Amino acid sequence: MCLTALCILIGKSGKRLSEMEESQMALFDDEPVKKKPVHEIGQDLSLLSVGELDERIAALRAEIVRLEAELTAKGSTKSAAEALFKRG
Repeated sequence: MCLTALCILIGKSGKRLSEMEESQMALFDDEPVKKKPVHEIGQDLSLLSVGELDERIAALRAEIVRLEAELTAKGSTKSAAEALFKRG
């Protein structure tokens, strides 16, 4: 194994990283760690447990609430702008 790969596997603490930590590590220190999405649209669901499905449903419902709030906020802003520039 090359020295660079060994340094990546061991990490800064000198202890070997878990597989999960290895998969989430950025290649370079200044590169942000990419977070794995909770759910991917179109993903095969047959391998997920009932608990995992419940967690994903809860996460998606929370995201829908967040999206609807943003849509409402944007609608209010649009209405205010239209009222301001409306000529009667």
